[in-house]
Amino acid sequence: MVKRKEFILGAVVGLTFAAAATAGGVISWPTAAAGPVAGVSGRLAPSAGAAGLAFAPPQGAPLSFADIFQQVAPAVVQIDVKARVERPRGGFIQIPGLGVIPNPNSQGEGEEDGEGATAMGAGSGFFISADGYIVTNNHVVADAVEITVKLADSRELTARVIGRDENTDLAVIKVDGTDFPFVTFEEEAQPRVGDWVIAVGNPFGLGGTATAGIVSGLGRGIDSAYVDYLQVDAAINRGNSGGPTFDIYGRVIGVNSAILSPTGGSVGIGFAIPASVAKPITDRLMRGESITRGYVGVGIQDLTREERASMGLEANFKGALVGDVTPGGPAEAGGVQYGDIVTHIDGQQIENRTDLTRRIGQVRPGETVRLQVLRDGRRQTLTIRAIARPPESELNAGRLSGQDQDAPQSAPSAGTEVVGLTVAPMTPALRRQHEVPERINGLVVTQPGRGHAQGVQPGTVIMRAGNAPVTTVAQLQAAVEAARRNNTGVFLMFWTPAGVRTGVLELPKSE
Repeated sequence: MVKRKEFILGAVVGLTFAAAATAGGVISWPTAAAGPVAGVSGRLAPSAGAAGLAFAPPQGAPLSFADIFQQVAPAVVQIDVKARVERPRGGFIQIPGLGVIPNPNSQGEGEEDGEGATAMGAGSGFFISADGYIVTNNHVVADAVEITVKLADSRELTARVIGRDENTDLAVIKVDGTDFPFVTFEEEAQPRVGDWVIAVGNPFGLGGTATAGIVSGLGRGIDSAYVDYLQVDAAINRGNSGGPTFDIYGRVIGVNSAILSPTGGSVGIGFAIPASVAKPITDRLMRGESITRGYVGVGIQDLTREERASMGLEANFKGALVGDVTPGGPAEAGGVQYGDIVTHIDGQQIENRTDLTRRIGQVRPGETVRLQVLRDGRRQTLTIRAIARPPESELNAGRLSGQDQDAPQSAPSAGTEVVGLTVAPMTPALRRQHEVPERINGLVVTQPGRGHAQGVQPGTVIMRAGNAPVTTVAQLQAAVEAARRNNTGVFLMFWTPAGVRTGVLELPKSE
């Protein structure tokens, strides 16, 4: 699970230190016997000596990161945020990055006004200019109603949001003042796997924390089509979000954003937005520009090896499968259909879904794009006029709608069984019974799947088989027989209340 690290809700870290004070400078344990230990007594004066050379840092490794930290730490800040949060029923609240958790202020300590509940969160950031501009993560300040920045010298200043970009998880805030210490992004040298890195930030409210490690990987795609993340093993935790990752020269090579962890704490797999992405975006935000990207309204996915084989495509086939078409969107108006495989945009071959998303994102709203698609074995070219991409939160809300709804309960309906799927052609009665949208057509599964189709529930609509539309039982049977002849499973695209999905149904062996 990829976890954001930004918010700490009511976090109090209690540290208890036990100290033994002595007048004579020696602690005498009641049960200890006097005398040498392992043949040694008196004051120890360690010396590395010749044997210590075996543990000397290798050539190119710093003896210490202290000098670098001392130089860059004044530019790193702690960001305390009062954020607007959802309050579900039952004394729980929704904190970005933490999910639904018990409300610790349910005894009357919390704040709530006419617009809902608020809670305190914390993150990190760093000055990028002397006049008070600070880079951080979007998810740190997205829902903020108050932002307080704590400097390295413990001064506290009020900040305001200058601009945000959800798609890259970057934001710029500003405090009033001049002559702030600041750091810069590295624009030329590209980090390599194995290069040293230093992460500085505010984990769990412990401001001014430095951790070190190496670049573990490059080009990691975790949760954004617009960012190829740096993977680092320097320990980063909740509260590090928005803090800088430095190279050993004190240059910012990344902005800490996420961790991969089964526990929520650091396990040495952290992700930073690379400077090559962060600098141009934050420069535009500092100028007051809005970050807009092109959008055509399709849900796309990569084809698995099994899906390519089941559709008779070459193993090295490149393209992206259309799994959803937004009703009323530009793609629908341009003729894009479920099951289309996009292979080119404006005459250029696309590699995969990420490549297609980024290329469409580069299109200005109002411009047209030409998509070449493979449909039913034939190539077609479609012209679509792009619009501005809606906010990511709005798109996510649309994708998630209906996923938590219980499937309607009804008596089993009649149908014809095909390789474990009992299906019937769509009728107005079945559409009403299973609440199938008008734009969805195909064969309706009327009874729970059996055999290899086990898990398929009534109300599922088989839209395509072998990547051809199916509206009759005979069409599904023909797709199954074609798959048998090719010794593959049958590719299926199907609708459920949670959205459109694809998969390959393994066929039982003929006796």
